[in-house]
Amino acid sequence: MSYKPANKIQDLQYFGEFGGVNPSISDSSTYTFLSAKTMFDTFEGDADGCYLYSRHSTPSNLYLGEALAAMEDTETANVAASGMGAITPVLLQLCEAGDHIVSSRTIYGGTYAFLKNFTPRLGISTSFVDITNLEKVAAAITPKTKVLYCESVSNPLLEIADLEALSALSRKHNLKLVVDNTFSPLSITPVKHGADIVIHSLTKFINGSSDTVGGVVCGSQEFIDQLRNVNDGASMLLGSTMDSLRASSVLKNLRTLHIRMKQHSHNALYLATQFQADGLRTVYPGLISHPSHEVFKRMMNEEYGFGGMLTIDVGSLDKANALMELMQERNLGYLAVSLGFYKTLFSAPGTSTSSEIPEEEQVEMGLTDGLIRFSVGLDNDIERTYQEMKKCMYEVGVFETAAVI
Repeated sequence: MSYKPANKIQDLQYFGEFGGVNPSISDSSTYTFLSAKTMFDTFEGDADGCYLYSRHSTPSNLYLGEALAAMEDTETANVAASGMGAITPVLLQLCEAGDHIVSSRTIYGGTYAFLKNFTPRLGISTSFVDITNLEKVAAAITPKTKVLYCESVSNPLLEIADLEALSALSRKHNLKLVVDNTFSPLSITPVKHGADIVIHSLTKFINGSSDTVGGVVCGSQEFIDQLRNVNDGASMLLGSTMDSLRASSVLKNLRTLHIRMKQHSHNALYLATQFQADGLRTVYPGLISHPSHEVFKRMMNEEYGFGGMLTIDVGSLDKANALMELMQERNLGYLAVSLGFYKTLFSAPGTSTSSEIPEEEQVEMGLTDGLIRFSVGLDNDIERTYQEMKKCMYEVGVFETAAVI
C-alpha cells in the first residue's frame, strides 16, 4: 500500500481554547510559571508542555510543527521564520570548524551562497557535485565529511536525487543525509527513502498563497531538541523564530495542500507534454524523457503526481524575457520568483534565483540563458492556458530559436 501523507495531517485534531475549530493563536512573547522551579526546569529542558519564551517555541508553532512532522513521517519538527532560517541552523548544528559537506551542485541559490561564501568563514568547507552521479558523490566524501545535502527535486534544473542510493552511501560513511523537499511536498516522503532530516521552505507550495515566509526542519526528537537547546542550539541562538500568527495561517493552508498539489501536478504534466511535443527542450520529472523519470516514479506517492515545476529552454535570455513579459501582460502568470502560488510564476533562474552561482558554474551544470522556470498554477482550464502561452511564443519568435530535443 502506498504511503498517504495527507491522511496523517487529516487525522490530527486541534480545538481552540474556547472550542474553536481552529486552534487559538498564542499571542504572547513570554509565558508565566506557577513556580520558580518549573521555570528552572524549563530552562534545563526538563519541563514538557511548558512554554518559556516565543523564540524557543509557542503553542501555535508546535501545532504547525506537529502537522508537518506527521506529513513527513518524522518524530517532530521545528518551524522557522524562513526556509533559510531552517536550512542554516541545521548545517551549523551538524558541523563545526574543520568539517566538510558534500552538496548537490544544483540547489537553491541562497543555500549555495551560504555554503560557498559564508560557511568557509567558520572553517566549514563544501564540495559541490552532480548528485545524480553516485561515483562522483562517493569520491567527494572525506574523513571530515559530516553531511550529504541535496534537494529531492533540484532548483532550478529539476534533477532528481536517488534518496535510497544516497542514504546507503550516507550510512556507509556515517553521514547525515539532509534533504530539502520544498519542490515535492506529499509527492515524495524523503524519510521513507532514508533521509535523516527533511527541510521545507513553507513559503512555497505548503503555504501556497505567497503571503508568508517560513521554514521547517523535520527530524528526530533528539535532533530537534538539539536545535532548540538554550545553551548551544543553532535554531534557538540564531533566533529565526516564526511568528505565531503566521504559523496559524500556514497550518490552515496546509490542510488543502493535497488538493492543490494534485492540480499543480496535473497542470504541469499537461503543459510539459504539450511543450515537448512543440519541440521545446522541456524538463519535467513526469516526462519519460527526463533522465531520472524512473527514479522519481520509484520514490513517489503516486496520487500527488510529479509536482508543479517545469523548465523550458527558449534559446536566449532576450527571448525568455520577452516571452515572460508578454505572458504576464496577457494575464497568464506573473514574472516573479518563488513558487507554489495559485497563479503560474515564471522566471529566468540564471539571472534571478540562481544568480548567486557564478556564470562559469551555471554553464557547467547546464543552466542556460534561455532557461525559464515555471511554477505552474491552479488554472481550471489548463488547455486554454497552453493555447494562449503558445500564441505568446509565436509572437516573440520562440519557435525560431528554441532549443529542440
